[in-house]
Amino acid sequence: MVNKMTVKRKHKVNRKAGYSLVEMLVALAILALIAGIAGPKAIAFLGRSKTKTAELQIQELGTSLELYYLDVGRYPAESDGLNALISAPSSASQWNGPYLENEASLIDPWDRPYLYRSPGQKGEYDIYSLGRDGAKGGSGEDRDLEKI
Repeated sequence: MVNKMTVKRKHKVNRKAGYSLVEMLVALAILALIAGIAGPKAIAFLGRSKTKTAELQIQELGTSLELYYLDVGRYPAESDGLNALISAPSSASQWNGPYLENEASLIDPWDRPYLYRSPGQKGEYDIYSLGRDGAKGGSGEDRDLEKI
C-alpha cells in the first residue's frame, strides 16, 4: 500500500533539486571578480619568475665558463661562443667538457640564445640577455640581464 503523503513528499524533493539561473549567475559573478583580482597578480608573478630564472641561468653559465677556463687556460673565443661549453672547439686542446648538460641551457626564458662577448666590457667576458622585449635597455621584465 502506497501512502499518499510519501508520494507528495518525493515530488517536492525532485522539484527543489538543482540550482536556479540566478544562483548560477551569482556564482559566475563571484568567480569573475576573483579572477579579475588574482589574474594580474599571477601574470606579474610569472614575469618576475622568468627574470629570476634568467639571472640564475646566467650565474650557471658563468660558473661553467670558470670551469672551462680552469681546463683550457682561457675563456672561449667570441667566435666559439657559449657552444664551447657543450662541444669542444678545435682551438681548445685541453677541453674536458661538456661543461653544461645540453643546448637548452644556452636559451633564455624568452626562447632567445644568451649573448656572449669576450673580452667583455666589464671583465674577461660578458653573458647577457636582452629581457622580455629582446631590445637593449628597458625596465622591469624588459630590462637587460647580465653577469656582473
